[in-house]
Amino acid sequence: MDRIAILAFRIVDQLRHDKRTMALILFAPIIVLFLVHSILTGADNTYKIGVISAPEDYVTQLAKGEDISVEVIDFSNGDMDLAIENAINAIKTEEITAAVSVPDDLANADIYLDGTDTAVAKQITGIIKSALSLTLREKLPISIEESEYRTTYVYGSEDTSSFDNFGAAMIGIIIFFFVFLIAGINFLGERNSGTLEKMLSTPIKRGEIVIGYVLGFSILALIQTVIVTVFVVYVLDVTVIGSIWYVLLINLLTAIMALTLGMAISGLASSEFQMVQFIPIIIIPQIFLCGLFSLTPGWELLGKFVPLTYSVGALREVMLHGNGIGDIWLDLLVILGFSAFFMLLNVSFLRKQRSI
Repeated sequence: MDRIAILAFRIVDQLRHDKRTMALILFAPIIVLFLVHSILTGADNTYKIGVISAPEDYVTQLAKGEDISVEVIDFSNGDMDLAIENAINAIKTEEITAAVSVPDDLANADIYLDGTDTAVAKQITGIIKSALSLTLREKLPISIEESEYRTTYVYGSEDTSSFDNFGAAMIGIIIFFFVFLIAGINFLGERNSGTLEKMLSTPIKRGEIVIGYVLGFSILALIQTVIVTVFVVYVLDVTVIGSIWYVLLINLLTAIMALTLGMAISGLASSEFQMVQFIPIIIIPQIFLCGLFSLTPGWELLGKFVPLTYSVGALREVMLHGNGIGDIWLDLLVILGFSAFFMLLNVSFLRKQRSI
């Protein structure tokens, strides 16, 4: 029993002197919980619905929203075709969530909808139909079943599943997480084994070391990227409207970004255990800020500084919206920019290690 107590006290004493580990143990859970609570409880659930043409009493009923916050935006003008075009463009640019056109007799409704998020699409459709039902009840002897609804999906379809929406983002998140962890632990092993120190004593330049490691680890990252992408798309049957080659390109660049970040963070860790402890600080906040959840303007602005935001955004543009390089080039450029920045951090850390 004494030997067990001695061993237990020795472990506690080691942890007590490891300030970095103690800080992560004590403060990381609090930071993550605060982040999750702030994002999920402060999310903006106001739905913006465009009205192309509708009687005033229907618009009034729609704005009430039945326990759901609804903002009605008027797209009506003299040209019906132009109004429809403007509303659809607003859906594509995410200025509104949906649009509706209702004739004066309230006999039918044309709904224009982004169907990529099935839960949101169903809720908005229910809001539109409920408003029409309540308006009919007040004005005409016609039941809701007698009204006709024609739904035009700007993105997605009636058969789109929830996993199609989240699957696009999850591909990038999974690749980012595993490449970050594997690259960080392996590069940390190179430091701890003395291999890196031996290379630093040779004429090889620090930048050449970083580039060499990035290229070497990129082979593994490329294999993992292909496996994950092919599995999600062809085995799990996640919808890909755009080119699969763009999906592979985005995921490969995401893997390189995670690789360079993992290598940089490994310079702050002294063991594999500490490397794993960085996950709550580095990975989890990015998952909540990358656009996977509805965010308030403040959190959305903070998400602009998160690398995963641009990977998830680009994947959704290709997989869910069918867009090409003209719509994702800026996201790709930012991803490359983050990768270059993390490589510079690696060079800086190697400079400090050489000077020790």
